[in-house]
Amino acid sequence: MNKEEWFPLIDEQGTVIGKATRQECHNGSKLLHPVVHLHILNRNGELYLQKRSMNKDIQPGKWDTAVGGHVDYGESIEEALLREVREELGITQFTPYPAICYIFESDREREMVHTFYTCYDGDIAIDPVEIDEGRYWPLIEIHRHLNRGVFTPNFEQEFLRIETLLLQAAEQARTN
Repeated sequence: MNKEEWFPLIDEQGTVIGKATRQECHNGSKLLHPVVHLHILNRNGELYLQKRSMNKDIQPGKWDTAVGGHVDYGESIEEALLREVREELGITQFTPYPAICYIFESDREREMVHTFYTCYDGDIAIDPVEIDEGRYWPLIEIHRHLNRGVFTPNFEQEFLRIETLLLQAAEQARTN
């Protein structure tokens, strides 16, 4: 992992006000920085999740959003999303739809999360350095595993906030 990655520091409106290293952003400083998430639904209405690598510094071995990553300093939200999806899952052709933007805070960091979703049934090639495994989950199975330490806390909160939107997208994918 590159400890000298630079992330933009932002205010609560998302305006860049500086920059800091990954280490500075994840050391409990609570420096607000942007990240991107992508939820991937297949035409069966199942949600693709990744199991975070055991080598991750935050939430290793937990199931999480299909794609999640930091915005690099000087990069737009859209550029970061396309880069992260390509790097983590090998997907280059998809249409992202905005879902929600919110601030997530843990004991180690504070992030402005730009969340998108897409419907996708193509090939997925996970990055074995970032991800231990990935698979599609029926939404009812996700519900059965909530609050049991299976998922990252951020995924659980985000899933519950956008579940209705995901259900609508899944229904639309089935009918198209």
